[in-house]
Amino acid sequence: MALFRLPSSGPAALAPRGNGLLLRAPQMSDFLQWAHLRETSRDYLTPWEPIWPSDDLTRSGFRRRLRRYAEDIAADRSYPFLIFRELDGALVGGITLANVRRGIVQAGTIGYWVGQPYAHRGYMTAALRVLLPTLFGELNLHRVEAACIPTNAPSIRVLEKCGFSREGLARRYLCINGVWQDHLLFGLLHEDFRG
Repeated sequence: MALFRLPSSGPAALAPRGNGLLLRAPQMSDFLQWAHLRETSRDYLTPWEPIWPSDDLTRSGFRRRLRRYAEDIAADRSYPFLIFRELDGALVGGITLANVRRGIVQAGTIGYWVGQPYAHRGYMTAALRVLLPTLFGELNLHRVEAACIPTNAPSIRVLEKCGFSREGLARRYLCINGVWQDHLLFGLLHEDFRG
């Protein structure tokens, strides 16, 4: 088993691109576009996400989020990415690799969201296909995991198109929109990934 080494340019510099998309860590300059997309997509996103903090879409809330992201990246716990279209710089959504475990595990869990104007257009499938080589390469993961509410058919399709295998059902796994929800569990091993 290879030991984990941060990329020579540092983990915050990870910015995979491809399929007309750029993925990179959030920056303060993203606040207005991020807050606007999240606010206009609120009704679309809230059935699938934890309850948003009351100040989530404020500048101070975003600043606090960025501080937490920086701490998590430095500690190799989590890696957030915003997804931008390269053509026009439009923010499409985001993917976070969280709960990174090292040692004998070498795994992490992805969660993602896409703004309502960009939903059902293939952006998330394309973004995951861009990100997975970085997760298995630069971040040296052996396994990437995901969880999905069983009624979220679009998310299930994204995971299956990207090669994830359904591994079971976890009862009342995550608190989504204020309710403990069952989730389907998915996994993708490095050796099964066809990037």
